[in-house]
Amino acid sequence: MTEDQLEQLCLEWFAEGGWETTSGADIAPDGPAPERANYRQVLLLGDLERALRRINPHLPDTAVEQAVAIVTKPESLDSVASNRGFHRLLLDGVPVEYKRDDEIIHDHAFLIDFADLKANRFRAINQFTLQGSKQLRRPDIVCFINGLPLAVLELKSPTAENVDIWDAFNQIQTYKDEIPDLFAYNQAVVVSDGYNARVGSLTANQERFMPWRTIKHEDDKPLLDWQLETMVRGFFDRELLLDYLRYFVIFETDSDRLIKKIAGYHQFHAVREAVKATVLAAQNPEQLFQAEKRANYAGVVVPGSKKAGVVWHTQGSGKSISMVCYAGKLLQQPEMNNPTLVVVTDRNDLDGQLFGTFSSAKELLKQEPAQADDRDALRVMLAERESGGIIFTTVQKFALLAGENAHPILNERHNIVVISDEAHRSQYGLKATLKADGSYQFGYAKHMRDALPNAAFIGFTGTPIANEDKDTRAVFGDYVSIYDIQDAVDDGATVPIYYESRLAKLDINRDLIDELSDQVEDVVEDEEDIGQREKTKGEWSRLEKLVGSGPRLKQVAADLVEHFETRSALIEGKAMIVAMSRDICAQLYNEIVALRPEWHDTDPEKGAIKVVMTGSAADKPLLQPHIHNKQTKKRLEKRFKNVNDPLKLVIVRDMWLTGFDAPICHTMYVDKPMKGHNLMQAIARVNRVFKNKPGGLVVDYIGIANELKQALKTYADAKGRGEPTHSTEEAYAILLEKLDVIHGMFAKTPQSPGFDYSAFATDALKLLVPAANYVLGLDDGKKRFLDTVLALNKAYSLCSTMDEASAYHKEIAFLSAVKAAIAKYTSVDKKLTQEEKNSTLKQILDNAVIAGGVTDVFALCGLDKPNIGLLSDEFLEDVRQMPYKNFAVELLEKLLKDDIKAKTRNNVVQEKKYSERLQETLRRYNNRGIETAQVIEELIAMAKQFQADLAREAALGLNPDEIAFYDALANNESAVRELGDEILKKIAVEITDKLRASTTVDWQVRESVRAKLRILVRRTLQRYKYPPDQAVEAVELILQQAEVLSNAWTK
Repeated sequence: MTEDQLEQLCLEWFAEGGWETTSGADIAPDGPAPERANYRQVLLLGDLERALRRINPHLPDTAVEQAVAIVTKPESLDSVASNRGFHRLLLDGVPVEYKRDDEIIHDHAFLIDFADLKANRFRAINQFTLQGSKQLRRPDIVCFINGLPLAVLELKSPTAENVDIWDAFNQIQTYKDEIPDLFAYNQAVVVSDGYNARVGSLTANQERFMPWRTIKHEDDKPLLDWQLETMVRGFFDRELLLDYLRYFVIFETDSDRLIKKIAGYHQFHAVREAVKATVLAAQNPEQLFQAEKRANYAGVVVPGSKKAGVVWHTQGSGKSISMVCYAGKLLQQPEMNNPTLVVVTDRNDLDGQLFGTFSSAKELLKQEPAQADDRDALRVMLAERESGGIIFTTVQKFALLAGENAHPILNERHNIVVISDEAHRSQYGLKATLKADGSYQFGYAKHMRDALPNAAFIGFTGTPIANEDKDTRAVFGDYVSIYDIQDAVDDGATVPIYYESRLAKLDINRDLIDELSDQVEDVVEDEEDIGQREKTKGEWSRLEKLVGSGPRLKQVAADLVEHFETRSALIEGKAMIVAMSRDICAQLYNEIVALRPEWHDTDPEKGAIKVVMTGSAADKPLLQPHIHNKQTKKRLEKRFKNVNDPLKLVIVRDMWLTGFDAPICHTMYVDKPMKGHNLMQAIARVNRVFKNKPGGLVVDYIGIANELKQALKTYADAKGRGEPTHSTEEAYAILLEKLDVIHGMFAKTPQSPGFDYSAFATDALKLLVPAANYVLGLDDGKKRFLDTVLALNKAYSLCSTMDEASAYHKEIAFLSAVKAAIAKYTSVDKKLTQEEKNSTLKQILDNAVIAGGVTDVFALCGLDKPNIGLLSDEFLEDVRQMPYKNFAVELLEKLLKDDIKAKTRNNVVQEKKYSERLQETLRRYNNRGIETAQVIEELIAMAKQFQADLAREAALGLNPDEIAFYDALANNESAVRELGDEILKKIAVEITDKLRASTTVDWQVRESVRAKLRILVRRTLQRYKYPPDQAVEAVELILQQAEVLSNAWTK
């Protein structure tokens, strides 16, 4: 299937979804039904004006004209800033003013009617040509609503071998540079080759382009062959798309860069379900009506129950975006009567992070969120609120004041919604515990309930709620939406996490620590029961003494440095170390720096290792060097997230363990007892997607294996699919299996003689080309070998730090070198090489195997490096003499292919002639129809003839365009015989001039213009008496040739 056919199929799906489809050529400035004044214009102004009048019938003409003028002029030269400005206009309307009875009226003109689908015009237009800064650009499909180009789809042929969706992605990047005006209005970018389809925002990088797997709701995941069809029927469903534009697009500033985020399908459907549930749950019991059944696991939410459910989306899949979109959509539900939202977290730093995310989404929320500084402020804020508002607080601020037995009622309104981040922690206890003085003690959840008796509660969590945790369910109800680890890994939203125990490397206090760490609870800083807190603290400090003993920390530091360096040799990235206490953080820092003094630097802007923790001037001298103010901590955060910054290790106690995103972080060293939800939260720091990071690694120095098993059980009980962690042994097993496959390829069989590369440790250079030559001689050897070594490298990068794996280091390095030689010097399927380029797996070619890597295979084969662009007779003769025949064939094929491509880029006839001949020769060779030696002869002959042809053309004295037309005319032997070179040269020059003068923009897709050009060419040929029997073919060939050249002409 070609790209054109895919485009037509895609338009059919749009049409079935109620979109009007049109060809861009028909509505172009010089088309049959023009709707644009020129090729720079990106809006369909007729549609826009009509929509403005239709949606805002009360506005006079002057106001409509103002609105059009504002929309057509992008706000800034920076397309992301313009995009944000336009998004504001889309949501709030365009500010206009006009006079009525001498009074100036300030009003807004709305661009889209979000309430009435039929009031909007949806059009999908293909081949929409735009004048770019360098040349004409023609995106495949642009989706317009009311004349505004809100989405762009770039398609690639599903059957073409050497292209994939990332070519479409790269093309979009070119469009963003060359036709930025189109992207000032963009709300979604889709790239697809039919089978695969991904959607991303204007600023999204490759990792952030995600599949869209659903149509109407979360469980509506049809198993269509084409992801593109699901995308068109699901994402571009007109009703859902309007909802999407209105509530699911947000902007954030990240490291001083404005970025745009759009929700994934799981966030989109979760928010829609959650809002539906909240509206029902929040009803005032007096106004109840028949509940509609909810299409999800929660079954039915009981109207008026105040339990709006739990959204469980695995860590790393964008929970804060879901919360912002949920708030934005809920605030605008008329049934909620302008509700007040209370966002509750349980840690100050989380409160700050989430507050930041909400603050930057003002366009969506239409108000400024407020943060409660202390208990009294919170009480005032809640009591005084009559409606609206978004209030941020930590759960601890619902504590009782001295002398209170219960929390006073602050607000009895029914339209208050409490949004809880991480819905299950110890604080949600509703049960009372009897204290020593005979009074009862309650958890914060009870106080929160007492303060807001009629509020509805919804929870967002990254980990499932344990079955035995009845309290959380009593507050929130059941799951509204689930997006589990399996979903996230399948969609490429997260990477799997691997676990490696290093306990065997430590022998000091090991058994004691093991015993104690199982009993100790994580110290809860805000435990309300003082007695409980002291007991916990006592056990904790006993454990802390053992864990923090000098000799043990020396051992941990030595092993950790070695482990990190081994890992860094293979895969670029950073690591976090989690220690038990601030003292241990500082001591461990000193031990590590003693081993690697060059990592230390007192300047926060320099150095490879830092401690990040809280503290004050009153702390002891040991801690002082590591205590920083807020700004410096922010700087350290930026440094750690920056790929190019030398800061690569941070030691933390509990900062950065929740809500902190650094995709580059691939390893976490755990030396602190953690359990359940806190443990799952912490290890999720390493599951973020980054380039080709194969997985995150959690390294255990304290003994968290049992806790992980328990977490897995909770996860399985909740029907979650996928595993929270895999062991590095699994990766090691894959490594052995892949090595086995390779040994099998090199083994002696009845079909092949086998090849022994066992001397790779000492003779790598000698063996490299013969090994590659052997692989290329096997059936489908090249693909099998490259795929297997890729998988082998991936597995090795996950388990290279295991003692068992290090034995294979040199062999893997040698095999990688062979792979690199094949990939570099032969023609390889582009999809494979793409994967290589993005790979963060560093080349394992260390000097132990081959100094300097595979830079010069020519030298290894005893050849002089060819002068690129001229395959000289001497070079071809050397190749003929090479002992490694399979390698020689592949090498020649690649050099010839590259040569033909470079020299005939704009010459249809020559390119076709040589490419077909090359393919035919190789087809016979691959089917073993001819011997290797014979193929080498044929390829050498072809190279020589190609050189001769080029030399002959150079002697004609024509420019490259004229030569291309000359070849099209001379493709017919009878014409050459009858007319001779001189006449053909004249025709070529004349045709070049005439066509150059007559081609217009878009003529390639306009039949009327093509017909005119055909007549022009035919008349010219008749004048020169070109043989009529061949004229028809020649005319078509000349037009084909003109198509290739004309993009350069019509600039």
